Amino acid sequence: METQSFAHMQVEQLAQVIDDKTHVVVDIRDETSFNNGRISDALHLTNENLADFLRDADPDAPVVVCCYHGHSSQQAAQFLVSQDFTQVYSLDGGFTQWQLQYPNKISR
Repeated sequence: METQSFAHMQVEQLAQVIDDKTHVVVDIRDETSFNNGRISDALHLTNENLADFLRDADPDAPVVVCCYHGHSSQQAAQFLVSQDFTQVYSLDGGFTQWQLQYPNKISR
């Protein structure tokens, strides 16, 4: 049986769809970093609310996982795939790259 995997998404790709609200953006950075600035409408995904997210989220909706630089998000994205989410992306460059390219699309 083939193992499903996540896909990679560039910040430019996310910027094209972010206003459509078709993709769920989950941010796995620490609480202080998240509160200091995040991609607009991003959900803060933590160990404490993970079970709720898994229960309540639409597993067929596109999910984009964001971390600091795009490394930790890959493990989190693969975990979501293992939980039967069908369209999971790791944001390459993470919030750091997003902040550089789209400072006007940051919520505080």
